[in-house]
Amino acid sequence: MTEKAFDDSVYANARAWPFEEARKLVDRKTIQEKGYALFETGYGPSGLPHIGTFGEVARTTYVRYAFECLTGIPTRLFAFSDDRDGLRKVPDNIPNKDMIAKYLEAPLTNVPDPFGCHDSFGEHNNCKLMEFLDSFGFNYEFQSSTDWYSSGRFNDVLLKVLQHHQEILEVMLASLREERAATYSPFLPISPKSGKVLQINIEEYRVNDGSIVFRDDDGKLIEVPVTDGHCKLQWKVDWAARWTALGVDYEMSGKDLIDSVKLSSKICRILGGTPPIGFNYELFLDEEGKKISKSKGNGLGVEEWLRYAPQESLANFMFASPKSAKRLYFDVIPRQVDDYVSHVRNFEDQKNEKRIDNPVWHIHKGNPPKIEADISYSLLLNLVSACNTDDKEVLWGFIRKYMPKASPESMPFLDKLVEHAINYYIDFVKPNKHYAVPTEMERNAINELLQGLKTLPESSSAEEIQSLVFEVGKHYEFQDLRSWFNALYKILLGQEQGPRMGTFIALYGISNMRELIEKTLNKNENGL
Repeated sequence: MTEKAFDDSVYANARAWPFEEARKLVDRKTIQEKGYALFETGYGPSGLPHIGTFGEVARTTYVRYAFECLTGIPTRLFAFSDDRDGLRKVPDNIPNKDMIAKYLEAPLTNVPDPFGCHDSFGEHNNCKLMEFLDSFGFNYEFQSSTDWYSSGRFNDVLLKVLQHHQEILEVMLASLREERAATYSPFLPISPKSGKVLQINIEEYRVNDGSIVFRDDDGKLIEVPVTDGHCKLQWKVDWAARWTALGVDYEMSGKDLIDSVKLSSKICRILGGTPPIGFNYELFLDEEGKKISKSKGNGLGVEEWLRYAPQESLANFMFASPKSAKRLYFDVIPRQVDDYVSHVRNFEDQKNEKRIDNPVWHIHKGNPPKIEADISYSLLLNLVSACNTDDKEVLWGFIRKYMPKASPESMPFLDKLVEHAINYYIDFVKPNKHYAVPTEMERNAINELLQGLKTLPESSSAEEIQSLVFEVGKHYEFQDLRSWFNALYKILLGQEQGPRMGTFIALYGISNMRELIEKTLNKNENGL
């Protein structure tokens, strides 16, 4: 049971979306009957876990913790693997493809592991899922579809599906095209001969015997029990049966599954269950605003994100506006890091009523860490860009001048950010650098800035430097001061956007900035 840190009134008035979701569960009878609330996330183990897997488990965890704080009722989270599904195609990213091709349509837990380290391909990917979730510290209980089917724990609900097969067919057939409807059955028998999961017409439903009759691959009529792993269910029926058998109270799914949720909810009620409270999140978009597709590979992977930013920034991205479509591409990363750091800093001075709506309260279960240094990720990126270096020690040399007591040992979070900023610069900023040639007015303005910097002591504050930059910009007929700053970014740093110049120059060093300006002006003057 979660220990409550705030008064109940604080939780009751919380506006953050996880609390809005948690309130939907408060009066749910199935929770009262079980004595706990069951949250679930689903996983298809035909491939490796991905950024959507992280998002679904993270968001579910936020709601789960909010519910615990709101009610004090225990909770469980099942990470359920659909590893009884048939292998539909051979993945491109595995060894021993020829061997695996012989097992098309076999249950994933009956397909040999192409990597040779587990008993089956399904088990291999299940282990990858658990390693993935464990690496982020998620609290969950792994569940295997194969285990539930073969152990008999699904037997009661399978017999209910058989008993109500006609009602279920009526629900499903109305949603299917004519060709698909002709052979549709709630049950997918597993061939005793070939071991394949068969998508075929069922010749006879023998309710009293608890069995079905179908024609096997060789055309012979076969009768098998629907229980003990001899069959599996079509996925929408499977989803409904799982909700019923497990007593699932809450499950999220993507916006693309809204119609599937409606159908599975109808079937769940036919089986005597209560559909879980649902939450449909928006899908991620690529850099062109198109839907992310695993097969197209047009998205951003977890490993890629973690090369450029700490995992807390990914959690922050997942927390924000889950019902709004968001671009999931590399250029969103710097903003997410700085937003996360800003939320942590704000948390220190907020009252409880505000803290509980702060994303970091949910990300860190009410106990966010302290951030050691006031240097943003964006500022670090610009420092790396100005230095044009991949040497972390060089960058720490600048940081120590700016903050004499700073060190990688005393500021491990900042040290991680330095590494991430170097990676981001090498992969995205450096290849796209393009230095603008200054106009005559821009050259004169930058030269005046140079002369002003020569009058400032090296120890000048960021505010003093910023005032100088502002005053110089006001002397010239820029459209506005933003245009002046944009000119500095393009001419001196070779990029469209940049940092607060006063803070950047204070970190980079006034003497270094003078040298950079002189080098840039001389280069342009000589036509280089």
